[in-house]
Amino acid sequence: MTQSKDKYATYASDFAAMEEARSATELAWLSELRGTAWSRFIEVGMPVERRGNEKWKYTNVAPIANLNFRHRTDLDPDDYITREDVVSNCPWDNEWVNLVCIDGRYSDSLSNRLMGNGIYAGGLENVPESHTEILRAHLGQYLSADDDSFSALNTAFLHDGVFITVPEDVAVPEILNVVFVSTGRGSPLATYPRLLIVAGRNSSFTVHESYVSLSEEVGFTNAVSEIVLADGAQVQHSRLLIENELAYHVGISRVYQSEYSEFTSCSFTRGAKLGRSDLHVLIDGPAAKCNLNGLYLTSGSQHMDNFINIEHAKPSGTSRLLYKGILDGQSRAVFGGTVLVHRDAQHTDAQQTDKNLLLSEDAEVDSKPSLFIYADDVKCGHGATAGHIDAETLFYMRSRGLDLETAGRILIQAYAGEIIDKVSSDGLRDYLDRLYSGAVESPCIALGGIS
Repeated sequence: MTQSKDKYATYASDFAAMEEARSATELAWLSELRGTAWSRFIEVGMPVERRGNEKWKYTNVAPIANLNFRHRTDLDPDDYITREDVVSNCPWDNEWVNLVCIDGRYSDSLSNRLMGNGIYAGGLENVPESHTEILRAHLGQYLSADDDSFSALNTAFLHDGVFITVPEDVAVPEILNVVFVSTGRGSPLATYPRLLIVAGRNSSFTVHESYVSLSEEVGFTNAVSEIVLADGAQVQHSRLLIENELAYHVGISRVYQSEYSEFTSCSFTRGAKLGRSDLHVLIDGPAAKCNLNGLYLTSGSQHMDNFINIEHAKPSGTSRLLYKGILDGQSRAVFGGTVLVHRDAQHTDAQQTDKNLLLSEDAEVDSKPSLFIYADDVKCGHGATAGHIDAETLFYMRSRGLDLETAGRILIQAYAGEIIDKVSSDGLRDYLDRLYSGAVESPCIALGGIS
């Protein structure tokens, strides 16, 4: 349904100002990409209508649509953000290749880009001429016309971000740590982080992708990531959302896999008032492997929506999906999505699982995993569980001298540890252990057992 243009007057004003200020040397194709995206956003609007927005059935985005979020490009982040501001709020190691964006803009002073031997890991705006053809071939190419308006809005405001490309047969030993920081200056502020990763044939590397806030102001992060794996490429990926409790976050990730490639991702969500993770993986080559893991913790009145889709288009592909939720207070979580197996994707092996631990009687989860199978020689399954901490297990631990709160905390940490332990990076794993161990300060234990 086309919505009134007046409803998005603030966005229109900021888009016009950005177009007027753009450099005369800017690539024509990039300007065209933005213009097409803006037209698409104005055509469809935000998915606030219940009819025709089935994939938003359990998440109301009216709070985002009703606030006038501004987008600012007139501030130089190097003038008001220090390295310590960033380091103290996200996973960080000086041995990593750290790539930092402040309010969507790449910061040279806070980053240490990686270049040489065909590798480029740095800002998206000033990509060397030697890599512009790769950028053009992939940027925006994995967002279909059917994607909702948030991806169009991000592309319309595409100005900067992070671009990583690794050529064929290259293994990058350093961890590539991408940090998107929202400062809250000029609240309510909208930021549009953009990440493009292109893994060449038989290349391998590890990427951390984090979203953090430096203030307690209301803000809106509309993020898009595109990850492309050529034949035989291997990418270890993690995504961490730890924005403040007043933040609105919509994250859209698109992954494209060629034959024999392997993509492993771990998603961790702790922050945001309303969060949405929309991940779609297209397995478009034979014998490719995809492993998706996720851990989300909600408390208070938080709302977290995971919309995860895996599409098997070619034969002999393997996918594993395991997401786990921990819900406290009056929070709500949503898990939805599909595993789609095309007719030609024979010998597909796909498993999809969502588990949820409810710490409070008032917490709520909506879980709807689905399989759509059009091939006749496959091995596929899915399942979802939701329940409370097992009373017998808790009784056993208390009989060994532990108080209720300590016993509950140990059980919660063990439950979360199954996902945290899948992270290959020691530094990130230690950070996550600390983050989640103190996440539920005084758990209100509801008993029962996962059903």
